[in-house]
Formats: sequence, C-alpha cells, structure tokens
Amino acid sequence: MNAQTERLSCTGPAGAIEVLRDRPAPGAAVRGVAVIAHPHPLYQGTMDNKVVQTLARAFVACGFEAVRFNFRGVGASAGAYDEGRGELEDMLAVVRQAAPTGPLALAGFSFGAFVASHALARLWSERRVERAILVGTAASRFVVAEVPPEAHQATLVLHGEHDDTVPLESVMDWARPQQLPVTVVPGGSHFFHGQLPLLKSIAMRHLRPGDDAVPEQDAP
Repeated sequence: MNAQTERLSCTGPAGAIEVLRDRPAPGAAVRGVAVIAHPHPLYQGTMDNKVVQTLARAFVACGFEAVRFNFRGVGASAGAYDEGRGELEDMLAVVRQAAPTGPLALAGFSFGAFVASHALARLWSERRVERAILVGTAASRFVVAEVPPEAHQATLVLHGEHDDTVPLESVMDWARPQQLPVTVVPGGSHFFHGQLPLLKSIAMRHLRPGDDAVPEQDAP
C-alpha cells in the first residue's frame, strides 16, 4: 500500500496466515495496532478489498499500525472456508501474534465486521480494545455478536443508506436492542462506490484521540 508496507506470515489453526502490515511514517508516534478483517472469502473478499484498504489508511493516518490478513483459504493463507468459526480463530491468532500487548483496535467490513464483532466480544474481558470499526456489518446473513455495553463509545458502526447486499434495516434491528448508534452514509452502497474518501474521513474522526471515559449514567 505504501513504502511502509511489510509482508508477514502468522500461524493459525489451519496453517499459515498471509498478513500485510502498514506503519505510520518513520519517526511518527505509534498509538497501537489495528487488526482489520476482509469481506466474505467465497465472494472474492480479500485483504486487498478497497474498503479494507481505506480503513487501513485511516488507521495509519491516525497513528496506528494497520494489520490486514487473508482468512483461511484466501490468497496464501492455508485452510478452507469455515462459515465464520475458523475465521474468528484466524483473527484472534493474528491479534495474538501481531499485537500481543499494548493498545489494540479491531475493524472489519461486511463478513469481516461479523467476525470482528465476535473478536471484540471475546477479547473485551481480556484486554482493552481502544477502538472498533464495523462497516457494512453482515447482520442479515450472520449472527453478529452484541457489542459489550462498555465498548459502545469506542465502537463505530458505519452503514450505507442504500446497501443492497446487507439492508440497513437488518443492522438497525441488530443495533436497536443494544441502543448502539449506527452512522448512516446517505446514498451509500455496500462497497461505498465513489464515497471511499468520505468513509476514510468518518473513520478518522472516530479514531482521533479523545475522551474515552465511560459516560455517566442518567440521573434518577
């Protein structure tokens, strides 16, 4: 993606996992590591997807190392599609090896957002997740994990108004019981055609350092 891109290999439950890591410019302070999951492996989803690359650019611009990886059976990653179960273990393996300690962020697009939601739910009790971004969350196709209440302020859920792959209504039905805000991009499609700069801008707004304190409860 840029001169700071590094090709890596992690070890997952199904074998080798192909990984790309993008770093901030030399000399820049590093805030943490972001691990980003790609769309559905059976529908040409890879770590080179344009939305995934846009998220990586947003993280790097905000001081994170951005780690993209191919799920099992994609590119040079070993194994075969496992309906999200094995893919979650792939993502957790990448987190353990690429970001074993320190500040962590999680992100995903479409199927990757579904997997990232479960990674967030699994990891939240173990370590602090500084930021999470779920884009085009595939709530109409998979059982997306609930976002831990304490993680709501750190989580951006972003969806296109006219997404014809994952209807906005399905994401609202998932988010509503949690009272989890959803940011809607007017006129946006599933792949945000023509709106990737806007997607990056919204993600960067969420990633900028700010007050991460848990909001006070409403007065009785």
